Amino acid sequence: MSLTSTWNCYDSIAHISDELRALRVSPVDLVAASLRQIERLQPELNAFITVAADSATQAAATAEREIKQGKWRGPLHGVPVAVKDFYDTAGIRTTAGFEPFKHRIPGRDAAAVARLKDAGAIILGKTNMHTLGMGTTGLESAFGPVKNPWNADFIAGGSSSGSAAAIASGLCWATLDTDAIGSCRLPAACCGVVGFKGTYSLIDMSGILEGEQPPGDDIIWLSHAAITARTVKDAALVLDALAERDGGARATSFADGLDHDADLRIGIADNLDPDPEVAEAFAQAAATIRGLGHRVSAAAAPSVDLGGGVGGIAADRRTVADRHFRDIDLIVLPTNPQATPRVETARANPLALPPDYTMFANYFGLPAISVPCGFDRRGLPLGLQIVGRPGEDASVLWMAHRYQCASGFIDRRPSV
Repeated sequence: MSLTSTWNCYDSIAHISDELRALRVSPVDLVAASLRQIERLQPELNAFITVAADSATQAAATAEREIKQGKWRGPLHGVPVAVKDFYDTAGIRTTAGFEPFKHRIPGRDAAAVARLKDAGAIILGKTNMHTLGMGTTGLESAFGPVKNPWNADFIAGGSSSGSAAAIASGLCWATLDTDAIGSCRLPAACCGVVGFKGTYSLIDMSGILEGEQPPGDDIIWLSHAAITARTVKDAALVLDALAERDGGARATSFADGLDHDADLRIGIADNLDPDPEVAEAFAQAAATIRGLGHRVSAAAAPSVDLGGGVGGIAADRRTVADRHFRDIDLIVLPTNPQATPRVETARANPLALPPDYTMFANYFGLPAISVPCGFDRRGLPLGLQIVGRPGEDASVLWMAHRYQCASGFIDRRPSV
């Protein structure tokens, strides 16, 4: 293959995909570059539990042959990605950061992993995570804590901590994750990347720790598959490969939809009390959104109390649009109520980063995304969350894409 193109590990999936399809860059070289980046930064970040160098290199060689033969599978063909260590991967250990699972090797791929492979994506390995997804700090794992690439004195968020750190540091182009109370969006905000979870069941979640003791009903209802990426468009391209299609609206491309016009009613959350730094960044983000020309009004962000369990969750999901989205299409709010905590203050509390502003989207099954919206006084990223009614994944992505392009934070990255 001709290697006359110019690219780097922070380029968009769309750009890399064009280079791959035009034979200006090789999947083998992309994987080799990612593995070098992982080798350089893994001791500092601890973003991966398992690096599948051999199988990734073999898959890259296969992708190169297919592309040369004109057997193009789509925008992810030959693109290096990673998978949160919750999802089973055939022949590659899946541990969930849990000591008893340290040597657990599944015999088959989770459904979403199989979809990534069918799309031609190259699985580099499995990202580190808060043990069993039971925390928001990323500090508890049988393989050690994940470090925030912006400043190791602060948490990376969780539970998809390794994924957010890997994307922020250019170790891969996207990751497949989970989000049960904000588990993808929270670390995305802490690490300055994009974290998206779709409407409940948009992505098949079968094959997460297959055969192990199943979680309780609350976790089953709250858990969503999720995607971490550097840009909204990258997340949309991955979603196109993962989403369950029903022949209707979901048959269209989420990525292509970002280029269309939309007339949306935006609600700016006015019933929250974030800390001053978060409030300031949110006010600036709201001003940017107002400047985009949409109909904007104040709105109350939904809230939920899980103290009584999830007995009424199905009924609540059926009525959420009428109750909370009657006069708006999307609601925007901060991803986190507070700036990212220090490791030393978060170590004793697995939920030191509160999911107060993210959990309602899981309870009601709503599409939600976190995009970078600024930095606190210590230079750490802050996140803006955009949430839509059930099934309006395309609208959430569209608004997030417009905001990301207008905000100016798209090119900021840690100096690792």
